[in-house]
Amino acid sequence: MNTTASSPLRTALATAALGLVTACAMAPGAQVPGALTDAQAAAIVDSPDRTPADRENDKRRKPEQVIGFIGVRPGMWALDVVAGGGYTTEWLARAIGPTGKVYAQAQPRDPSRPVPAGARPPGAGVLDRQARLAASKVAAAPITLALQKLVDPVPPEAAQGRLDLVTLMFNYHDLGGLGEGRMQMNRAIFAALKPGGAYVIADHAGRPGTGISESTTLHRIEEAFLRSEVEAAGFKLAASGAFLRNPADPRDKETPEPPMPKDEFILKFVKPGG
Repeated sequence: MNTTASSPLRTALATAALGLVTACAMAPGAQVPGALTDAQAAAIVDSPDRTPADRENDKRRKPEQVIGFIGVRPGMWALDVVAGGGYTTEWLARAIGPTGKVYAQAQPRDPSRPVPAGARPPGAGVLDRQARLAASKVAAAPITLALQKLVDPVPPEAAQGRLDLVTLMFNYHDLGGLGEGRMQMNRAIFAALKPGGAYVIADHAGRPGTGISESTTLHRIEEAFLRSEVEAAGFKLAASGAFLRNPADPRDKETPEPPMPKDEFILKFVKPGG
């Protein structure tokens, strides 16, 4: 911005930029008081005891930049929704440290359905990670498995304004069949966050106008559709990160052709009042 512009003009332009939230990544951690520095985030990602599989996943998921985008700080209470095998859950625990707490949500089994042969219990991968971190004496937040349905993903002890952060990484598109349950989920997350708390969602970008209709075919979701659903629960968009984007991806197939990184977005919503 031109530093010779008048102060009112600078203020107006800054306000407009914030309102539009053009796809600019927040400066890592430094903008959030007490957040980890770039060097601290890099040290966490480079921890020698992280698994080779996680390091391979880092190439696409860029956790160091995600940590900075979120503004992770020690002592947070965080919930990782649809934690899966716990990739995000683990680096959250490492970044938050032993003074905080991390919950990993997993969907409980439907008792009316038979259990597939050889299937592990829900959240088994997360529990494996917690055991490994504890055995290695890593200075990480304790990870608690939360067997909660997606429509109500927050464990009771973390509900009603107890959480600082909720993440839902690359799985919102999978909730196409949840219908109105997505709004129930978003409202439960809104209630569980402290004022000023963050709800961070990353996903595979779909084409304009597709909404969540390609959730089971291309495993993509339209960014504007996702944003409208989350904002309808009371959240305000605070930032959009550009570091996962690939404008060259036509977004018309699950895996781009010719081969290239998928176009992905990451959005940081906040609960007003902080």
